[in-house]
Amino acid sequence: MAGLDTTACYVIGVVLVATLVRSTVGFGEALVGVPLLALRLPITVAAPIAVAVSVIIAGLIVVQDWREIERASATWLIVSSMLGIPLGLMLLTLGSDAVVRMILGLVIAGFSLYSLSSASRRFVRSNDRRWLLCAGFCSGVLGGAYGMNGPPLAIYGTLRRWSPQQFRATLQAYFLLASMAGLIGYVAVGLWSRELTRYLLLSLPGVCVGVLVGRMFNRRLRGERFFNVVYAALVAIGAVLVAQAVRA
Repeated sequence: MAGLDTTACYVIGVVLVATLVRSTVGFGEALVGVPLLALRLPITVAAPIAVAVSVIIAGLIVVQDWREIERASATWLIVSSMLGIPLGLMLLTLGSDAVVRMILGLVIAGFSLYSLSSASRRFVRSNDRRWLLCAGFCSGVLGGAYGMNGPPLAIYGTLRRWSPQQFRATLQAYFLLASMAGLIGYVAVGLWSRELTRYLLLSLPGVCVGVLVGRMFNRRLRGERFFNVVYAALVAIGAVLVAQAVRA
């Protein structure tokens, strides 16, 4: 392809890997995509690309697997997260970033490590509405503060013992609306550029491939094996947050 420079090739590769992670597990592409893109691009370009890709991924998955969506849960997660976003924004402007990241990292990693142990299995089958509202609210707080909506939703999905297909599809219904709101915000403040459009268009084939391959991986995961993968991803996210707090 004419004009395909090394930076463009790098962006395409990162987006492909991030899409594969998101399509397989249902979340976590921000942990992969944004830091790696930021190594070669300004964060004002890297973050909007990640959000735009998130909209495309979520849209493709919702179209593919809309029958698997837990509609009531997705609706309440979206509504309760809207209540948490203002608190997250306030936390971003007023709170101690390092302290908050350290606490979040330890809580997320600690819960996930505990859940990986067999001793926790009898405690992870709750469908209590309070868990649902709490997960949505916490997701809104984390999304408003750090753009990291996924961990509370992933924890709730494991507590509900959703199948891998329900887990993947329901989270995408949430991410579709959340990411669209974020994308509109980036456009509104003037962060959309011709360079960003070019990278996004070049990455589209990789996004489609990543979604399809990730779907195949997702459907091969069953029961405890899938939840162990989710918990391992959450441990990684928690570890990254703690490392960021230590370096701050």
